Amino acid sequence: MRKKTLRDFGKVSTMAAQWPGLHSNRAGAGMQTSPDTAATTSTEAELRPSGRRWIIVGLLFLAAVLNYIDRNVLSILAPTIQKELGVSDAQYAHVLSAFLAAYTVAYLFSGRIVDWLGSRLSMALFLGWWSVSNALTGLARGPVSLGAFRALLGLGEAGGWTASPKAVQEWFPPAERGMAVGIYSMGSSIGATVAPLVVIPLAVAWGWQWAFVVTGSMGILWLGPWLWLNRRPTYAVAEPAPRAQKEAEWALWKSVLRQPAVWMFMLARLFTDAVWYFYLFWMPKYLHEARGLTQDDLKILWVIFLAADIGFVGGGFLSGRLIKRKVPVAAARLWLMLATALITPLSPLVALAPGAGLAIALAALIALAHASWLSNLSALIVDIIPKRIMATTFGVIAAGSAVGGMAMNEVVSWMVRDFSYTPCFFIMAFMHPIGIILLWRLRRQPAQA
Repeated sequence: MRKKTLRDFGKVSTMAAQWPGLHSNRAGAGMQTSPDTAATTSTEAELRPSGRRWIIVGLLFLAAVLNYIDRNVLSILAPTIQKELGVSDAQYAHVLSAFLAAYTVAYLFSGRIVDWLGSRLSMALFLGWWSVSNALTGLARGPVSLGAFRALLGLGEAGGWTASPKAVQEWFPPAERGMAVGIYSMGSSIGATVAPLVVIPLAVAWGWQWAFVVTGSMGILWLGPWLWLNRRPTYAVAEPAPRAQKEAEWALWKSVLRQPAVWMFMLARLFTDAVWYFYLFWMPKYLHEARGLTQDDLKILWVIFLAADIGFVGGGFLSGRLIKRKVPVAAARLWLMLATALITPLSPLVALAPGAGLAIALAALIALAHASWLSNLSALIVDIIPKRIMATTFGVIAAGSAVGGMAMNEVVSWMVRDFSYTPCFFIMAFMHPIGIILLWRLRRQPAQA
């Protein structure tokens, strides 16, 4: 099996270095680094990172903020929109699933687009697409059109999360990648934090339709600085000749999909990202319906997402400190992930808390733990995947996230309709322990560079 896998990688040698260490089913086995990879590592160690890398990660952070503002407009205004357009809870779940279905498809192919076009052009394409799609949601007149516009949003938004790690891999050395991933990932929770503060006043002043139009228009301003400043990354890899790329395409996809680690990462995201989507999409409705908060009261959601900000940056920072102390890269990431996986089982206490204030505080703790988990998981993928196929592989892995979100939406809709929100919080308690069991065997995996 090992020889066959290595032959598969020989077919795509014009496009990617060998992927060491992912060919064995035993932790720590087969961890030899290929000569090509060793040469790449040595060369990169001699390169001096550009100071512009922090500007680039700042722009990625802003893109993530816009991504989550646009994504959260619907969930924040769900009580108003459902009432005005006559959308039931089941139909609302289907609208969310339409977004996530498109998100899944886009994840599978957006990574390949990023590897073709590069992070610079592809990120501009994706952000422009999702900004326009969000603005068009203001034209929705019922559950069908609402779902269609959110599906278009999903087609664009997924690309932002495959282009961003590619940009980090191109601009940052390994010891800084966890922090860089944490910084831009923090943008998602910052976006979710400020979204109620931006969206609710817009909806109150001009109507819910204009909340979509205004937030969707903000992304256009981002494009100029990104296209102007994102040039000549330090760790970029030259693209293969078009003919060689065409001949190796199918071999590349087979090599990616045959790797056990890809499926481990995908399943881990399927289980654990369902927790994030639950708190993102359903927490506003839970607080409104089960805890009695008004739409204006939902501004308090910023507390939950501020905690997630701390988790995104703190998780990357702490694993980076471990790496600088000579802890192996993968082990550093996974020890931090184990710690967070021991916190998320507290989720049922959110539903059992006697008051809304304590429930929100506990939800904030869960969000912090998940954010730390996700930043280290994403950094681990960036650490061990070869550059030339990193975005493609990241997209395949991230498709599991969207599938988990779709399954979660349908299960939550059924439970809320027939039972209550409480069983949902109990289910969420098991997701991260399952994830760490799936990934723990990768702790001895060597970093690519």
